[in-house]
Formats: sequence, structure tokens, C-alpha cells
Amino acid sequence: MRVLSPPTIAPPFARYAHGVEVPPGARLAATSGQLGLAADGTVPEGVEAQARICFANISAILAEAGMGPENAVRINAYVTGREHMAGYMEIRDEWLAGTDRLPASTLMVVSGFTRPEFVVEVEVLAAADGSG
Repeated sequence: MRVLSPPTIAPPFARYAHGVEVPPGARLAATSGQLGLAADGTVPEGVEAQARICFANISAILAEAGMGPENAVRINAYVTGREHMAGYMEIRDEWLAGTDRLPASTLMVVSGFTRPEFVVEVEVLAAADGSG
């Protein structure tokens, strides 16, 4: 995969790439939006705790496809307030810590999710060599 960073636009203001090109023949894996819902059905308070669960779930989903954070092409994330942005970004950056090539990323502030205790939702598109 190749990072797309045109010199004619401002650089990203956080740890993400403006674009990522996926080569022909690559396998794709897409996750549904993951919420901060633990396997036991509990929802911790705070964006950091919820984001950790989101990314742990995403890691488990990608692992079933033989992929990991290094395969992320795009991250879409949603938080319920600007006050949650920094905490989410900290956990996203931890998840990407071992990755040399950063994915494209979008972070949006939304009015809410299916249950009021959720403050963050994350989905990932990943790609890997087509040979499996």
C-alpha cells in the first residue's frame, strides 16, 4: 500500500495519512462500527476505556482475516462530543504504534448512538496481500 500525500495540500494535523492506495489483487476486510461494549455486556465509562474495547474488537475481527493494525487502510470514528476527541485519538495512536504506514482517518462528532452510555464508535477498512 502507498500513502498519498500531495505536496500541494497541508499535511495531516494528527497521526493519519491523507490517502492510501490499495494495490490490485489485495484482499479487503471491513469491520462494522464497534462500540465500547465488553464481551460480558458491560459498558465502561469514559472515551479511553470504550475506545480500547473498540480497537480490541477490531483487532479480533482483523485477526480472523489474518490482518492487524498494520493493514488498516481507513479508520472512521465517531464521538459524541469534542471533549472526547483527544482521548479517542490517544487510544487510536496506541493501536497504530507499531505501524509504519498510517491509514487514512476521519473523526466526526455525532449526536449519539443506540444507547446513551456509548461515547465512541470505530470502524476500519483493512487490506492485505491477495495471496491470503
